[in-house]
Amino acid sequence: MVRRMERVLVLGATSAIGQQVARLYAGRRASLFLVARNAERLAAVADDLRVRGASVETAVADLDDAALHDDLLARAAPLDIVLLAHGVLGDPDETAKDAAAAERVLRTNLLAPVSLLTRATQRMEAQRAGCLVALSSVAGDRGRASNPVYGASKAGLTAFLSALRNRLYRTGVRVVTVKPGFVDTPMTAHLPKNPLYASPERVARDIVRAVDRGRDVVYTPWWWRMVMFVVRTIPERIFKRLSL
Repeated sequence: MVRRMERVLVLGATSAIGQQVARLYAGRRASLFLVARNAERLAAVADDLRVRGASVETAVADLDDAALHDDLLARAAPLDIVLLAHGVLGDPDETAKDAAAAERVLRTNLLAPVSLLTRATQRMEAQRAGCLVALSSVAGDRGRASNPVYGASKAGLTAFLSALRNRLYRTGVRVVTVKPGFVDTPMTAHLPKNPLYASPERVARDIVRAVDRGRDVVYTPWWWRMVMFVVRTIPERIFKRLSL
């Protein structure tokens, strides 16, 4: 039996994780539609994926601009998989003091994803099939003093994905929430590294495996599920003293 070519939209295609997921689908000879802000970097990623066997189309866009979302999704359709891999960490000191900086993080990590996923949902519901995959974070499992705005944005995204999953359960559309821990990417290049950091390649493999196996929520690496279970069970009166 000949396997039908998968059509995959990667939003944030120049991110380290987005690139690695796209490479895995390129190995399957998938048809890829890539979206990113930086035209030069996007072209380099697309060329690499074509060499690896993928059919590739691209669009340069700032995903924070919701006015572009309908057109992007129309150009990419029909879709089997949508991977939402764009986001920002933000400077926790700045976002704690500057409301405008906090709003920028929330717009990129929560408002824009909600807009994109809502529009993608409408298209997939119409075709009664598809898979929405979005990168949340273990940081959204509990509010922490070290980066409250980033954590809040990921908590909101996790809750939204859960609601989508429950609403779409009988429609043929699946929703996968990906919760990476620390990942060694350009976004975390300024932070000191430790053994808890995973590679983008490891995270990408876990994402594709979760899609293939029909998972709902995947922690990556897997042991973060246990770590965050412990973190969530710490009483608030103790947790507030830990300054995590």
